[in-house]
Amino acid sequence: MEQASSIIVVGAGIFGLSTALHLARRGYSVTVFDRQPYDESRYSYFQGADAASADINKIIRSAYGGQAEYQELSTEAITTWHEWNAELASGQTVPPGMSSRDQVFVPNGNISLSSDTELPTWELACIEGMEKAGHHNTQLATTNPYHCDLAADRALSSHMDPFQQRSRGKQPVGVLDTTGGMAIADKACRFALHKARAVGARFVFGSKAGCLQSLCYEGRKVTGIITRDGHMHNASMTILACGAVTPVLLPELDGLCEATAGSVMLIKIPTKSQLWERLGPENFPTFTFNVRAGSAGGLYGFPRNEDGYFKIGYRGTKYTNPIRHRDGKERSTPVTRWSKAERDGMPIGTHLTDFPRQAFRVIQSFLDEYLPELQKEGTQATTTRICWYTDTFDNHFLIDRVPGKEGLMVATGGSGHAFKYLPNIGNWVVDIMENSKMDRPAVQAWRWRTLGKEQPVNHLMQGSHGPRALGNIAVHKESELKQASVTRL
Repeated sequence: MEQASSIIVVGAGIFGLSTALHLARRGYSVTVFDRQPYDESRYSYFQGADAASADINKIIRSAYGGQAEYQELSTEAITTWHEWNAELASGQTVPPGMSSRDQVFVPNGNISLSSDTELPTWELACIEGMEKAGHHNTQLATTNPYHCDLAADRALSSHMDPFQQRSRGKQPVGVLDTTGGMAIADKACRFALHKARAVGARFVFGSKAGCLQSLCYEGRKVTGIITRDGHMHNASMTILACGAVTPVLLPELDGLCEATAGSVMLIKIPTKSQLWERLGPENFPTFTFNVRAGSAGGLYGFPRNEDGYFKIGYRGTKYTNPIRHRDGKERSTPVTRWSKAERDGMPIGTHLTDFPRQAFRVIQSFLDEYLPELQKEGTQATTTRICWYTDTFDNHFLIDRVPGKEGLMVATGGSGHAFKYLPNIGNWVVDIMENSKMDRPAVQAWRWRTLGKEQPVNHLMQGSHGPRALGNIAVHKESELKQASVTRL
């Protein structure tokens, strides 16, 4: 495509932000549309934003087992995360409402923990993969005395045993990825938005002017979009990067992508609590626990942030909300505060929400065993959230042209692990748009595809009678959550 071409990106989450930034850097005329007023909410869930990218923090890691393509992509991204921190600290790039004291990346490490007595195969593959790539002694096994000594030399002993299991006579089993940590998600999105605007990207936000109503066609060629205010916007290429809404907007994604819900809980740690220092990012890494253990595992979490919020999430079961659409097909449809407000005319606010009992039970069991101090202090969940992601059947992203529709691309399928690539994924999207460097393993993995005889990582489109449909599961009501301690419900 010619660089003078006009490109439309629908969606201002990480895929859309990063794509806009790199399109503009390469000289394209790019306009991003999103129905959420991100200039007002500043990507903060507490100020009304509701999208997977609108969060307080996200895990950053390099280790990817045997998936070298993501390992390389992660190390590329982390280099830029450090550069972004330096830009902020120098005062060179400071978005409105932020200061040079802010960070978008906290390099406090990421530990993958297991209830097994020995390191699982995936953790061993993480060590092997990073060593093979030349990243020596970045992956520290809690069961390896030499690695424990290295951690002590680097003042990371507390990160190797974040839940103080040794003090209770237990051996922590896991691997600390010292290259990782966490993105301060809302600030990172604001930083990327600011950078994209600085190089010429245009953003249109709002429930009418920024909201996609329909695609424009000339035959089977997509020539742009019509927004809810009735205006037509022409483009040589339209890129759908709408997060969990993408599979609803584009039926061609049936069987390849689906909106799935993670369960997120925020626990407010009082400043006078004994846990305040212990759970701070200086002493506590991001963590995952029994990620590959099915419905009994799939936990992840973070140190408490500057406001005292300790976040823990559950993706052991990825819930769905199948709704029958005009073509008779059921598709999982996200239910966010925005969709509720549009449907019911309700104000957008931050509050406890109905929460899956299964998710609560797994979180509760973990906290009772690994962080019993919460129960002693009677600490309560102050915010619960259902966070909608876009899963593919194989956990690989989907970045490709839509077959049979000239002028239309998708950048979606983050599958719960895309945020870390905010600084660099857009560069790859633009390469794919330009049909450049298409032989790279990651690009091949992200191509349009169908499920063959292989066993899927994620079972999609099980419908309204399926075991993961929100209408079929038990939930704790908002009123119950308000009354109960996080470890006593």
